[in-house]
Amino acid sequence: MHRRTFLSWLALAPPALLSSAVDPAGSGRTAPDRLFFASGGKTCLIAADGSGLEVLTFDAPDQATWQPCGFFPDGRVLLLSMEPRRDGPGRPFDQYYHQTPTHLWTYDLKRKALIEIATRDRLAPFTTPALLLGDDRLLVQVVRRGDGQIYSIRLDGSDARAFTQPGEGMPYGLSASPDGKRVAFHMATPQGYQVFTADASGTNRKRVAGAPGHLYFGTQWSPDGQWILYADCLHESDPGHDWADVCIGRPDGSEHRVLTSGQAMWFGASYGGPKTPGGGSNVPVWAHDGAILFPRRLPGSRVAWEFQAQRPDTDHFNRDYKPQESRGGTRICRLNLRDGSMRDLTESAPPLWDFRCSESPRSHSIAFCRCAVGESPALWVMDGDGKRPRMLTRGPDGSGADHPRWLPRG
Repeated sequence: MHRRTFLSWLALAPPALLSSAVDPAGSGRTAPDRLFFASGGKTCLIAADGSGLEVLTFDAPDQATWQPCGFFPDGRVLLLSMEPRRDGPGRPFDQYYHQTPTHLWTYDLKRKALIEIATRDRLAPFTTPALLLGDDRLLVQVVRRGDGQIYSIRLDGSDARAFTQPGEGMPYGLSASPDGKRVAFHMATPQGYQVFTADASGTNRKRVAGAPGHLYFGTQWSPDGQWILYADCLHESDPGHDWADVCIGRPDGSEHRVLTSGQAMWFGASYGGPKTPGGGSNVPVWAHDGAILFPRRLPGSRVAWEFQAQRPDTDHFNRDYKPQESRGGTRICRLNLRDGSMRDLTESAPPLWDFRCSESPRSHSIAFCRCAVGESPALWVMDGDGKRPRMLTRGPDGSGADHPRWLPRG
């Protein structure tokens, strides 16, 4: 199994559609946007002005981790929880991870109401949410005997319909077109990671990108529905998947463009020190005006965590910490699709590592993570033009803040 089979929650579902609202108390003031983030295995919330830091706790036994994976039109949050891993230490990642039981939930933030869903006709112990289809159906990833497949199910788990077929490959990174009629996704096939689109039923599939030696990863539809955005990693020369280029393709597969060169995007984030390692996939994202945001690699940059291709992967990280070999860093970059120009929105001296950028659709503020070599990341926010960068938090106990995700309000 290819090592890039586990996604950060940024790639599990599309960004929120709304993120700002009038103060519900009736003052007429605009309430600050809020973000989910992860810290030390906890799921947290914070406002974009740094107020209201909250660690979410859930009344459900035997669940080791929680993460938000989508938002319902009525404001409820779709959550995924996982039980503790079933094996002892030392087994390869692909032999234990998909044996771990998962659970799907809806959570009402106002009422603090947690309800488990998808319990009927359960397809496998490892079932994870991939994409909400309206308010009554859900695309889920199911892994059985090492084979991954996408199904469409009702929220209670019934009426399962195959979206992909057994043996095709491991599908991930699903996103819906603006009109909700088409779905984009990437799939780890025997021919490599490829990007496809299909109808919401899985039919009428089109290949958007696929070529030997290229790992095409993550999908996001452009605001006008005319392009699919994804990353391209040259994995044969970069087995750690540290770097990638930014690409777009037409949903019908008629055109594929590489927008950067030299593997310019930080793809496989790795950070922290020996006692606090962390990481996960970075993906490029659309801004509201059709520009693209991504973490741009400074020339000659090298990460502190060196991937070890020669040994079995037991933790889905498989890296050795070599800070003495690290150099450079990354900046959040804005790529103008109209003329191909790129402008760095962040800057630091000496260079730091900026990543996980995402834009609040209504206020156009940009959230991102930042860390120095050996540090866990802090959560930052800046204006859409890069002005007024400010740190929000390093997590409730200083253990880091990663995977920011805007909470929809409306």
